[in-house]
Amino acid sequence: MQYYKKTIVPVIEAHYENLSAVEKSIADFFINNREKMDFSSKKISGMLYVSEASLSRFAKKCGYKGYREFVYNYQESFEDDHPNVTGQMWVVFDAYQELLNKSYNLADENQLRRVVQMMNTKKRVFVCGKGSSGLAAREIQFRFMRLGLDMDAMDDSDVMRMRSVTANENCMVMGISISGRTEDVIESLRQAHQNGAATVLITANDRPEYEEFCDEVVCVPTRKNLESGSLISPQYPVLVMADILYAYYQEIDKQKKMELHDTTVMVLKRKEKGEV
Repeated sequence: MQYYKKTIVPVIEAHYENLSAVEKSIADFFINNREKMDFSSKKISGMLYVSEASLSRFAKKCGYKGYREFVYNYQESFEDDHPNVTGQMWVVFDAYQELLNKSYNLADENQLRRVVQMMNTKKRVFVCGKGSSGLAAREIQFRFMRLGLDMDAMDDSDVMRMRSVTANENCMVMGISISGRTEDVIESLRQAHQNGAATVLITANDRPEYEEFCDEVVCVPTRKNLESGSLISPQYPVLVMADILYAYYQEIDKQKKMELHDTTVMVLKRKEKGEV
């Protein structure tokens, strides 16, 4: 299997909901296409029955200067062939590998370092999510607490709203919503931002309106039916990104954090043995 394959498909998917109907038809083509061909604006506009200007607008909404830059990056995904795999075991492996590869392409090192700096400077961090995102929030809490971070996970609607009201400039609120439409999470971020707290949203769907109340929007990958958990856990892409944040957070005053980690693990082991 191909472990790291350069592709801009996750970038297209992250901006998909901001596109017009015509631009979505263009996006669908590039997301689903597996054939190397002539991607010139003249060729693709004729094939999709859209104007070359629409191709340019589509590319710019995906964060590129124009269609030419978009195509240059898109063509990188055809440098190596991706082998076909069969069997249910390989179907699952392929799904995980697809999301891992997309995570690799979406991860912004500078952004992730900014996020962990915020985590490191705030007195308290709240992480919230519903359903599978709530489970991911609890896993994130347990991991970061081992490094000495004062973090609370929240998956209850009322608790989220109450915490967002009391959050202030000494706090950071991290929301997790794959769809980007989980009302309790979004409203908690909005309220916390109004109170001066640092706010971060982890989502698979970036939208312009998030800029109004989020200091950082960390994009994670998605795939068809991921949220339903019909094939693999919908927590997976969130936890991959959380692991990267964890690795960067460890780098800050690493010796102290590792001492806290080792002490915490030792205390937990003693409890398991009934020594405390």
